[in-house]
Amino acid sequence: MDKLTPQQRHKAMASVHSKNTKPEMIVRKGLWKRGFRYRLNHKRLPGHPDLVLRKYRTCIFINGCYWHGHLVDSSTMESSECCKIPKTNREFWVAKIRRNKERDKEEQRKLAEMGWHCITVWECELKPSKREETLESLAFTLNHIWLQDHVAKSVPYPQLEEEDMQMPMAAEEK
Repeated sequence: MDKLTPQQRHKAMASVHSKNTKPEMIVRKGLWKRGFRYRLNHKRLPGHPDLVLRKYRTCIFINGCYWHGHLVDSSTMESSECCKIPKTNREFWVAKIRRNKERDKEEQRKLAEMGWHCITVWECELKPSKREETLESLAFTLNHIWLQDHVAKSVPYPQLEEEDMQMPMAAEEK
């Protein structure tokens, strides 16, 4: 049984926001401090990623463990250590979390088809004990992506016709 009245429940649920959340602000400040520049909630990309780093062709989604079903098996929909599925109105919440997980997967598939890399940062990975490790790992991953995308192609250096001719060296006598 829900302990809140419908009006109290509505007010509590309406106070949950999708932008400028605490986990998002932690990631944004951590990336900015490390020299990464980004755009917020790009409207033209599927799923409106939380952060878009065009230089790295990377979209970052910062997901709340509860709303996106972190570590929840889609077949059984049993609670995980960071995502507790409510016992009241369970069918509704299971369906909602399952839809969210399917939508996330589809949006990331579309982004990958467009040539974007997708990174998901989970709320539980930003707890104070794991925060710096997560942000360092994120920075490492972004730098790795950039290096992979910008490695010089192994194409042989083209030779000019003049180089094929035998020319005397400057110090040689004729």
